[in-house]
Amino acid sequence: MRNLILFFFLSALCGFQAALAQLQPIGQWREHLDFNQGIKVSAGAGNIFVSSKFGIYSVSGDERNIERFTKVNGLSDIGVRTLRYNPLTEKLLIVYNNSNLDVLYRNDIINIPYIFRSNVRGDKQVNDIFFEGNNAYLSTNLGIIVVNLNRYEINTTWYPGNGTDPVKVYACTSDGINFYAATDKGLKAAPRNANLEDFRSWATIANAPGLPNGAVQSVFFIKGKLFVALDNGIYVRNGSSWTMVYGDTLRWISLNATEDAILLTEEVNNWETRRVIVIDALTETTRTLVNNNSFLIRPNHAVNAGNDVFVADLEQGLIIFKNGSFEKIQINAPFGPLDGEMRFEGNVLYVAGGSVNEAWNYTFNETGFFTYENDIWKTYNSRNISWLDSIRDIISVVKDPLSGKIYAGSYGGGLIEYETNEKFKIYKQGTAIEETVGDPGSYRIGGLAFDGENNLWFSNFGAPRNFGVKKADGTWKKFTVPFVIPDNMTGGILIDDFNQKWIQVPQGFGLYCFNHGNSIDNTGDDRWKWYQTGKNNGNLPGNFVNTMAKDKDGFIWLGTDKGIGIIQCPGEVFTAFGCEVFQPIVQQDNFAGRLFENEDVRAIAVDGGNRKWVGTRNGVWLLNPDGDKVLLRFTAENSPLLSNEISRIAINPQTGEVFFSTFNGICSYRSSATEVSEKNESLLVFPNPVPSSFNGQIGIKGVPENAIIKITELNGRLVFQTRAAGGQAVWNGRDYTGRKPATGVYLILVTDDTGIEKRAGKIVFVK
Repeated sequence: MRNLILFFFLSALCGFQAALAQLQPIGQWREHLDFNQGIKVSAGAGNIFVSSKFGIYSVSGDERNIERFTKVNGLSDIGVRTLRYNPLTEKLLIVYNNSNLDVLYRNDIINIPYIFRSNVRGDKQVNDIFFEGNNAYLSTNLGIIVVNLNRYEINTTWYPGNGTDPVKVYACTSDGINFYAATDKGLKAAPRNANLEDFRSWATIANAPGLPNGAVQSVFFIKGKLFVALDNGIYVRNGSSWTMVYGDTLRWISLNATEDAILLTEEVNNWETRRVIVIDALTETTRTLVNNNSFLIRPNHAVNAGNDVFVADLEQGLIIFKNGSFEKIQINAPFGPLDGEMRFEGNVLYVAGGSVNEAWNYTFNETGFFTYENDIWKTYNSRNISWLDSIRDIISVVKDPLSGKIYAGSYGGGLIEYETNEKFKIYKQGTAIEETVGDPGSYRIGGLAFDGENNLWFSNFGAPRNFGVKKADGTWKKFTVPFVIPDNMTGGILIDDFNQKWIQVPQGFGLYCFNHGNSIDNTGDDRWKWYQTGKNNGNLPGNFVNTMAKDKDGFIWLGTDKGIGIIQCPGEVFTAFGCEVFQPIVQQDNFAGRLFENEDVRAIAVDGGNRKWVGTRNGVWLLNPDGDKVLLRFTAENSPLLSNEISRIAINPQTGEVFFSTFNGICSYRSSATEVSEKNESLLVFPNPVPSSFNGQIGIKGVPENAIIKITELNGRLVFQTRAAGGQAVWNGRDYTGRKPATGVYLILVTDDTGIEKRAGKIVFVK
């Protein structure tokens, strides 16, 4: 028996290794955040730590091993303001924009929320961090907050102001005798043994020889010398007088002091001139590390470790200057929060990075569009495709299922047909894409969709003929929507099982349905219907239609500013019976109300089990297929969801992974439902073998729709039974008594409702 177990163990391990590399466990989260923007950098313990807008990452070793830290894998918040490593305690202190604190210590992340939660009035913004012993001294707009990094608590707060007139503290330091504070009211000093909570203990150093009066930007004590920065100059104290060691007219971006140097980043004329300056603290000599170097676009912060210099660049991420050469650390990530359409074509995610505002005006977003396949993000914008430099606000993207070409809709720049960087077309002036009335030179695409006959339908927002199609044969046909609304508005498109086009009408004007009849070219049998609120008028819950999704029954789910409506009879829209929007009434406790009646529903997606994922401004819900039961609820407070503001939802049909585009970026959740494969594929069980330490959900993928799955011992004794959601089932790895199965091989039997066996497999439990 022991040899049999070992045989199955090795077989399963080899057979599933490649597949498991691509699949995260069910119920787990991943982040897909922008790490291309370097904001702050700190060095220590062989690591370089870099903060971006949404998290931090570390780079270690000559192999440049990268580890990412975000809210999804342990950080407590979003929006890193600054960070600094303390070599004495081996702790990295992370400060967020809201003054929340995290400490990264080896493999642990400890949250210190007291400043964030404090009811103290005033601006609690943290400007800088100074370490001494086990304490971190936070310079804030309220004063200096002392944090004990052994007990992870706030010790005290110092107020180097003038009683009722608080000062903003930009930085602080100590020379072993006094504490010094750089403030908006000048340089302050206080003896270490004084009552530093009392503002009267702090004196302003004014009228010192060689030192101008006024606000002080920074102060630091290194190599036994006290330096201050003010009025675009850096000064060092020599006895009772001060000497300037550096001065310039460029705009200073950041100052950073290490054990032996001061690093300064500067720019002028919107980064036309940019450079990094290194000042040796011992010799007080200055060298220009970088001056308008092509490697650096917007250097924001710098640090040195020995002879190496590390620069956080707002556009390039991390740049390493080592032995006279530059190296760029490339992070696999998209750029910024992606607000445009997000959809899967097969196993590939297509994301439009651009956006329009609530009034459907330009945002001048140059992000472009992206694909995500096999865990790799690919970027399409002017950074790597020069001819996209004039294309902004790409809000929709689709793939031609036959040719593989990508079509991207720009809100102002026309329709892009992309095959390669060298083979492309832009449809705008002189083409079927028409100019916006009243906005010369603007060619606005509001939405794109392919139908089952490979015709590409598009909304031409604001044009005289505001709806059209690029037919499969390459010819074009344009239509004018026969309803009078402001600006000829047309937006997103959904195509139903009857080849009808459902067209979002922006700014609260409802929804159109268009049926072109027997022929696209023959307009004589075209039919249109305008859906709005009210009985016999379409019965929309609200006129702001934000999202549309077609489920497995062919029903169309609409997300509006006043909840959800369902079109359950799309085939009867133009019959004598008509088809009004159904507004479900859901019983919740003792209250019955319309589905999401008080929610602004921003996104709806349907998974392989016909369940509905609903995104609002208050998080995410998972509903059962009929929408009358909540199965899951995710918020930024109870889960790794990055923000409660949901923009889009898309689901990988093969893996069931649900992608959420939020105000703070994209994250994903490994769900339990997948699409049913039309092929008679073999079962994929993950993890398999199941180690004794595993306590998550076991996925069984590749089963027929809604199949019955039985787990049995080799002698046929039933261990567990469940039903699949779509093409996948999940099992918590325990029998009916709640116990884990003993070490051994177990059978997986897959049957339909009649008991006919469809597929079978094995799963191994090992210790």
